[in-house]
Amino acid sequence: MEEALPGNVTAGVVRVGDTVRRPAGPWTASVDALLGHLHAVGFGGAPRPLGRDDRGRQVLEYVPGEPGDPAGTYSLDELASIGAFLADLHDATASFTPPPGASWQTAIAPDGAELVCHHDVAPWNLVRSARGWVLIDWDGAGPGTRLWELAYAGQSMAGMRPDRAPDESAARLRALVDGYGLPAAERPALAALLGRRARAMVDLLAAGARDGVQPWARIHAEDGAYWRATAALLDAGVDRWTAALA
Repeated sequence: MEEALPGNVTAGVVRVGDTVRRPAGPWTASVDALLGHLHAVGFGGAPRPLGRDDRGRQVLEYVPGEPGDPAGTYSLDELASIGAFLADLHDATASFTPPPGASWQTAIAPDGAELVCHHDVAPWNLVRSARGWVLIDWDGAGPGTRLWELAYAGQSMAGMRPDRAPDESAARLRALVDGYGLPAAERPALAALLGRRARAMVDLLAAGARDGVQPWARIHAEDGAYWRATAALLDAGVDRWTAALA
């Protein structure tokens, strides 16, 4: 029996027993190859791919657990553990070789192609499970860079938002980045990249609203003002973030 999943999930994604079924697209074979690689190298923070069902849908392992709070309320210790988890993910994907002719569905063009990234490391995609943190919703995976992904994760996981005191946001960012183990020489570049990554989201939502592309048009209507204010905050605070990460 198919069961609707809680939260604001992608259209057509359902639970069937201990599996999740997702509509397949041109990118699905590449995502399956990536998830298969992660499982093979012993990274437990992603669902296992289980092939296709009789309707051609992608079949994935269902990982029970508690989803994160979109407001970014993790403790400093939790942020450090999420940073370490993200570093483990990047170490695991660094050894992945995409299949010939790999196709991806990356919504925002990254700043490079150092390795394959998840591209939406945010509380709504992070499950606190019995086996530790697990990232779900890999449809947007594709080439990217460690700093590009870490900039987005820093803003979203640390909850760097306009209604939080900047010094608190800086301390929360520091906890996540320390957990990741980012070298000191790369930290100023990360501080400068935070606003640029958030502005890329602003541009994506604005284009979606202009062209009527979902879910970006809906998210623009609901959260466009939040993303604009967040990008402005991150741009204005580069010196503060740089000092906190030093």
